[in-house]
Amino acid sequence: MVKLETSRGDIVIELNKAKAPLTVANFLQYVKGGHYDGTIFHRVIEGFMIQGGGFTPDLAQKPTNPPVKNEAANGLRNERGAVAMARTSDPHSATAQFYINHATNTFLDFAGPGKPGYAVFGRVVQGMQVVDAIANTPTTTRNGMPDVPKQDIIINRAIVLSEGRSAGSAD
Repeated sequence: MVKLETSRGDIVIELNKAKAPLTVANFLQYVKGGHYDGTIFHRVIEGFMIQGGGFTPDLAQKPTNPPVKNEAANGLRNERGAVAMARTSDPHSATAQFYINHATNTFLDFAGPGKPGYAVFGRVVQGMQVVDAIANTPTTTRNGMPDVPKQDIIINRAIVLSEGRSAGSAD
């Protein structure tokens, strides 16, 4: 489990290491290294998804580790609340950026070699109301990037939650 402490509230993600071991290991490496701290949700489309993890508030792209192999054929679906890796047109190009599905987006699922899909590796188990609030944020085009929230939505901190403890437990 990972908690994203955002400027709009907390989002808790349950990771699926059994079905997406490489992707989960990649994501956890970024979380533990502090990569997501201070990044923004830079692409927000209501009724579709919210994407973050790669840019600072001034839209500077953060350096990344090498890409991870696409695990989209793992049977997990791009359903509302599912968390998946963002990538370029190259199926094996995902690095740090991820997205949270605001709606069910089955067209993003694996459907064979010609449609490699986007690797789902977790799901929101707490804070879907925060995802909804972020998705409903007014957006604009900044520095040539469309769908950027007019007011920065910052991931203040991403942390791995303690094993065997619920997200609501006191530290």
